[in-house]
Amino acid sequence: MASSEKPTEISSTKMFGGYNKRYKHYSPTLGCSMTFHIFFPPSPSPSHKFPVLYWLSGLTCTDENFIAKSGAQRVASSEGVVLIATDTSPSAGFYLNATQDKWKNWQMYDYIVKELPALLKENFPQIDTTRASIFGHSMGGHGALTIYLKNLDKYKSVSAFAPIVNPINCPWGQKAFTNYLGENRAAWEEYDATFLISKFNNVSATILIDQGDEDKFLHDKQLLPHMFEEACRKVNVPLLLRMQPGYDHSYYFIATFIDDHIRHHAQALNL
Repeated sequence: MASSEKPTEISSTKMFGGYNKRYKHYSPTLGCSMTFHIFFPPSPSPSHKFPVLYWLSGLTCTDENFIAKSGAQRVASSEGVVLIATDTSPSAGFYLNATQDKWKNWQMYDYIVKELPALLKENFPQIDTTRASIFGHSMGGHGALTIYLKNLDKYKSVSAFAPIVNPINCPWGQKAFTNYLGENRAAWEEYDATFLISKFNNVSATILIDQGDEDKFLHDKQLLPHMFEEACRKVNVPLLLRMQPGYDHSYYFIATFIDDHIRHHAQALNL
């Protein structure tokens, strides 16, 4: 794999004693320029290495939404966890490696799993990329779950807010998978958490999912959390699915429960 160019810092803002820093780099994996945010907690010493928690955003978001709206930095700062918020561009990429010619540059799976961790390891000595966890929202929740299940050796834990857990059976997933992966259903299954859990179920940390019960997309049958719950039950995978009364699909919902998620990962990262 070609190595990325060194990332350029484009902004820095102090928050909860640490810093939100935004970077830009050219991605050989995607063939385009990408941005990402890192939240660095305050460091106890110059040689201290922090574990890392990757955030994958939903359909219409960039790397900025999570940093501006989630409030995740407060607990990340006190728990000593670096947050990485990635760009979603290509914006509706579903965190997969597209196989169809028209979309062949859309290799978001490889970018998240391979290129970005290598880039961080090379350029940020204060980040211990071997201690990593992953979480996300909606399409990003789908990304986090599928990436985690296929790389149980690389991530200590996973969680999600209102994830698309069974894309082969929902309109969003069917449309995206047809575009990016073609008509071959077997290829689709490789990016479906409900299907993958039957193959990759040696899960050590409990999977945490929060889902608002007033979420429009839950009622539109886009998210299908109970399909994933049933699949986990069949193979005895520890899942904590919390249906949250009255909450929708927005960052108001995410901000309400973000502290639980950061602590869930901090515990798995052995802090």
